[in-house]
Amino acid sequence: MTTFDDLPPFELGFPGEQRDRLVAAVLSGAKTSTTGLLRWYEAMAEPLPEPGTRMALVDSREHPLAVLEMTEVRVLRLAEVELRHALDEGEGFASVAEWRSAHEGFWHSGPLRAELGDPGFTADDDTLVVMERFALVEGPGLA
Repeated sequence: MTTFDDLPPFELGFPGEQRDRLVAAVLSGAKTSTTGLLRWYEAMAEPLPEPGTRMALVDSREHPLAVLEMTEVRVLRLAEVELRHALDEGEGFASVAEWRSAHEGFWHSGPLRAELGDPGFTADDDTLVVMERFALVEGPGLA
């Protein structure tokens, strides 16, 4: 069993209702992928995760709940995101357009624009996104 203290945190969205909903989707097995902005990684000086990297899934209080292992990390233009990835985000998206609309709403939010240091940030077809696929390897309900 992995010690959570040895792992970097895996944070989905911002703390609160959104993170709690996303964490629940991961723990249920519905969510096996997520998407971030390459620009966010650059702004935060965060390295991209690599396949095989293990991370501690944290809740809104930053408490570790489970261990995830990255299985795939790709950087693509926003226009290149496939339906399979959108569906695997486990949020009930029926199309890439629906997935994109929800993500742009988050990416265009005041808090994320503040993290980017760009109050006017707008995503477009050429915006580079980091598509992460992961597996739940330790946590509730797993032997």
